Amino acid sequence: MSRKWPEFPVLELLVGVDDHGSLSAAARLAGMAQPNASRAIKQLERQFGMTLLQRSPTGSILTPQGTVIAHWARRVLSDACRLLDVAEGLRAERSAELTVGASMTVAEHLMPGWLGQFRRLHSDVTIHLQVHNSTQVFERINNRICDVGFVESPTVPRPLKSLTVARDRLVVVVHPTHPWARRRKALSVSELALTPLLVREPGSGTRTTLDVALQEYERAAPLLELGSAAAIRTSVLAGVGPAVMSTLAVAEQVAAGELKVIDVDGLELDRVLRAVWRGARQLDGPAGELVRLVRRVGAEN
Repeated sequence: MSRKWPEFPVLELLVGVDDHGSLSAAARLAGMAQPNASRAIKQLERQFGMTLLQRSPTGSILTPQGTVIAHWARRVLSDACRLLDVAEGLRAERSAELTVGASMTVAEHLMPGWLGQFRRLHSDVTIHLQVHNSTQVFERINNRICDVGFVESPTVPRPLKSLTVARDRLVVVVHPTHPWARRRKALSVSELALTPLLVREPGSGTRTTLDVALQEYERAAPLLELGSAAAIRTSVLAGVGPAVMSTLAVAEQVAAGELKVIDVDGLELDRVLRAVWRGARQLDGPAGELVRLVRRVGAEN
């Protein structure tokens, strides 16, 4: 059976009569004209089927039934105030600052688009982006410096939680004048392992992925260790040497013919990009909203 709920303003009037002893005082404090207040009380009386106010030439006071209803109206209004406080608290939580950690590759090539879309949907959230290698992102998540991180490392340390949000692939790239660029036969994994390469510093996701892929082979010492994909790309473009890089980092240069991708027989360097965080299994709040958006974007691409 459906019920018609009383309006909050008329309940406030009833409580006001209980507090201040007259309908005129209650209407004045509620910012309502007295004739409107009187009509609202009469409508409530018809709805409840009882007299709530005892009217007289000198004013109006609550009847015994009105006193009981006013008592319960006070509790309803108190709970409604709590509901508004909770809603305000949730709004403030959504407006809280969100600190995001991202590894270099993700920060350079994916994060601007992700955060741009997130800002359009959640303009009330202030975002701080910290860019580090994957190991440093893990440390900042573990120390609760960042709310959520995005990395391309093949493993995630405990007790951090993780979720796959996108996929990526590493490729061997050289300058078009490099001897490998003229090969008709694919490079072997052992040849790659024995070649000094331009590599990222230990702790980066790209370096870790490469080290894991070549861990069973004899390795040459790195040609150079550099702290960003941009620095490695610039070095390869300058003809310094070969490198293993994300397709995200070299797509434009490969398309323009400025870099050449070298096939390596039997080497698979596909990898997943993960969101990482510490705490509950289900990430909520602005950080959870960001992860869900990133997954949707990844599914669409």
